[in-house]
Amino acid sequence: KRQITVFLTAFLFGFSWAQQMEIPKSFHNIVVKEGKIGIQYQGKFYPAVEPGNPPFSYKKMVTPEIKSWEHGVILNFKNPDLKGTLYYGLIDETSRYKTPIFTKWGMKISKGTVKIKLDKLKGKYDFQGWEQSGRMKLGYRILDDKGRIITDNRLNITYENGTFKPSVTLVEGPLLSMPSPEGITIFYRLDRDVETYVEVNGKKFQPEKRGINYIVTITGLHPNQQYNYSVVYDDWKENYTFKTAPEEGYRGKFTFAYASDSRNAKGGGERNIYGTNAYILKRMSIAADREGADFFLFTGDMINGYLQHADQQRLQYHNFKNAVKYFTMYHPMYLGMGNHESLSMAFHKFDSKSPAPWEHYISVDRFPFKNNSGEYLFSYEFELPSNGPHSEDGAPYDPDKKTLDFPCYHETVYSFTYGNVGVIVLNSNYWYTTNPGYIPLVGGNVHGYVMDMQLKWLDKKIQELEKNKNIDHILVTIHTPAFPNAGHSGDDMWYGGNNDIRPYVGGKPVEKGIIERRDELLDILVNHSKKFRALLTGDEHNYTRLVVTNETPIYPEGWKGKKLSFSRPFVQITNGAAGAPYYALEKLPWTSFVKKFSSQNALMIFEVEGKKMKVRVFNPDTYEPIETFELN
Repeated sequence: KRQITVFLTAFLFGFSWAQQMEIPKSFHNIVVKEGKIGIQYQGKFYPAVEPGNPPFSYKKMVTPEIKSWEHGVILNFKNPDLKGTLYYGLIDETSRYKTPIFTKWGMKISKGTVKIKLDKLKGKYDFQGWEQSGRMKLGYRILDDKGRIITDNRLNITYENGTFKPSVTLVEGPLLSMPSPEGITIFYRLDRDVETYVEVNGKKFQPEKRGINYIVTITGLHPNQQYNYSVVYDDWKENYTFKTAPEEGYRGKFTFAYASDSRNAKGGGERNIYGTNAYILKRMSIAADREGADFFLFTGDMINGYLQHADQQRLQYHNFKNAVKYFTMYHPMYLGMGNHESLSMAFHKFDSKSPAPWEHYISVDRFPFKNNSGEYLFSYEFELPSNGPHSEDGAPYDPDKKTLDFPCYHETVYSFTYGNVGVIVLNSNYWYTTNPGYIPLVGGNVHGYVMDMQLKWLDKKIQELEKNKNIDHILVTIHTPAFPNAGHSGDDMWYGGNNDIRPYVGGKPVEKGIIERRDELLDILVNHSKKFRALLTGDEHNYTRLVVTNETPIYPEGWKGKKLSFSRPFVQITNGAAGAPYYALEKLPWTSFVKKFSSQNALMIFEVEGKKMKVRVFNPDTYEPIETFELN
């Protein structure tokens, strides 16, 4: 055991501690020297980059210190370097989406502090009636001194005897997830601990408290029915609706939405609310709600990510959840992990004379895996099924069967059924080392590679769904395309045709390369299942529908390995068009088999009725149709 004691600053909950740190044996050349973690290579030591204290973090920006003031309230974001402008307005409770209506006044933020003049909202500006009720629901937006939007937040205020007082606030959610025929799961956060519950049909459901998360499991309801629900906290109450899932095997009509890749884009404004393209996400969420989607499937790159500070990444997740709440307050969302959801431990560059000069810094999946990896943070921020594989521990390449040497797959790989559809969510950025050229140096997994234990679980799950008489359709979603078409020809499951690309565990390469593993994945989906309909992917910022047959060239020139034969055509649909900067179509061996390509933002609506599955694709910003087709 290489056990060492290191003092690290852990940022997930905004405080630090000294802890026993064990470097996972799956890595190579990562050591401790003079109390610092780093890479030891050819006699030189390259220390890990200290993540520092970021100017924008969840704890500072979402839960500031709030004090009463004779004209309103004072917010202290505890960052003396923060300056900019705060805009605010009352929330329209009569709106389905409960949006704030910003006033014309902007309040100056100086040295991290801002005074909000709430008495300006009296009289003709009081459409909420807070002067009579003594209760105000406020929305506010923070911009830095360059005009960039950092985040949108809410604040509940009480008003009595001419005094404004901050009250307990629902700062995140409610977000719906995991519907069943008997109920649903509800996730939300408050800015302080108070008595809280969810009420459905007059019955109170108590939450389970997990850190700062409230998780409420609703049970005892009837299938495929709509219910009113209320989130009650202290003496505040918010009202919404949800619909239970139909019974498994239901062959009536239902609808769901699919998209991926909403990390921030250029163009200013809401196209970059610190890490996410909130403009397109909001349009997409409202469009999916208006289309009557029963759930939304979203597969990765929700945020810009690639961060080293967990609380900084949590702020970006907060902004994503804010943008999709127009859907998730009323319908469930299922999420998959992309490469931009990685939480990294980074190391300084090598010098230019090194035999392996770094084009970029090298970074590995942050550890300890148990409570500080990208996978852990993703599972903490969302409430998703936990029925997938445990981890890659126990695989043939596991360096020590007695120790935890890989991250847990918890809530990043899973399956669910809805009516007569089975959906499998995979993780192609598990244990991710960002630069494949340096994986032999330190270890880690490459972008796009499905490792052994996950693949084994997939094969088993496909067979379960294949034997299930209630399931007519199987969809599999993964962030990286098997066949890239635009922007990722140099990686995904292709890497320009270089099968040498593969994970390294404990300094040793695994047996199968990226193209061999791609073929094993597709063999399970296409040749082991008659119910499999399509592989839904993202990563590339466009909409592409590709149909692969045995006539499609899918190997590099001179390929001498085994070749995959398809029992029927394989359909891959890439929809990474949820707001990230677009990619144009490239020339690849299979390009002539692309049936549809669009660089527009795209929302997919699946309409299922018995054995039929119809798909409509349109631009959620303009409602311009892109295409309509059937999957069978």
